[in-house]
Amino acid sequence: MTPVTGLRTPLTRRRLCTMFAAGTALALLEGCATPQRQLTPPAGAGYWSGRMSVQVQSAPPQSTSGSFELSGNPQQGELVLLNPLGNIVARVHWSAEQASVTQGNTVREKASLDELTEELLGTSLPIAALFDWLQGRNTLTQGWQADLDAFNDGKITAQRTSPLPEASLRIVLERP
Repeated sequence: MTPVTGLRTPLTRRRLCTMFAAGTALALLEGCATPQRQLTPPAGAGYWSGRMSVQVQSAPPQSTSGSFELSGNPQQGELVLLNPLGNIVARVHWSAEQASVTQGNTVREKASLDELTEELLGTSLPIAALFDWLQGRNTLTQGWQADLDAFNDGKITAQRTSPLPEASLRIVLERP
């Protein structure tokens, strides 16, 4: 077997391997860096972050999970969904007039946040109740039953039994 020109000595190959390994490690570290996400809550609004999972018992079943940052209130706000590496997957904005989602360079608009969450998650979420649940208030909402027993540990679960299909929501909040 003929050696490749420039790689004849073990020292040269070792340097090349070391440079390749260092470059690969640097690229991996850059890929794992979390971009700065600066949500600006509207006046009088809250801010929450953590992990969220939504499961819909449709045919076929749908499941969505990841990290999130939420700011605002039921009338106006922003929800940022993140993948496990901390990269933004979707950015949702809403107001009384409309709701929109930005995914990469694509922007979609709907007349309401209910319509938008239905499209994104396979079910609409009880947004007004969700903001109450995030503050530890167990607000009743038609079809949904929230469990705030573990709220002091930063955990919220909710189940929807009607209308069908059944759905579940799990949230684990990050605590400062």
